[in-house]
Amino acid sequence: MIERIRDNFTESIQTKIAAADMLPETIARAGKIIVSTLLNGGKILTCGNGGSAADAQHFASELINRYERERPSLPCISLTTDTSTLTSIANDYSYSQVFSKQIKGLGHAGDILFAFSTSGNSKSISEAIKTALSKDMLIITCTGKDGGEIAGLIGEDDVEIRVPSNSTARIQEVHLVIIHCLCDVIDNQLFGEIE
Repeated sequence: MIERIRDNFTESIQTKIAAADMLPETIARAGKIIVSTLLNGGKILTCGNGGSAADAQHFASELINRYERERPSLPCISLTTDTSTLTSIANDYSYSQVFSKQIKGLGHAGDILFAFSTSGNSKSISEAIKTALSKDMLIITCTGKDGGEIAGLIGEDDVEIRVPSNSTARIQEVHLVIIHCLCDVIDNQLFGEIE
């Protein structure tokens, strides 16, 4: 048991080292897009399923409330939190539309859809991206494995942050680090660096 626990830590550390080598420029590009969107009066809509839903909510809470400093609230809505809306869409239409129907009502050109999917193959995320693209929104995704179906949906102005791992647990761990990196970039770009 102790050895398995140590192995989990080692795998997590190794995945983070690989991500640290591969992802900083991509994360910085995503951060610049978010900052530009916020400066231009846009907002961010986030979504994901399961653990990825928790990541979407985590990111939204950091922007709405605060990350590591006092600052104004930033406009970000997690599409995973309204159970009445989620269950009515799933019941009346299908689960694959739980995010896309919300984007139809809440998304506007110049906004960002920030979608989390460890596999990149979630139908609800694919449909969300298609709807966001139809509304001239920018797309940022956090994925893993081979990027899945959603890797083929995004355009050259969009950003896929793909964790170099096939393990869902390791991908989710790095997604949390990515969220915190983005929050740091956003705060420092909008409100100045903390000394």
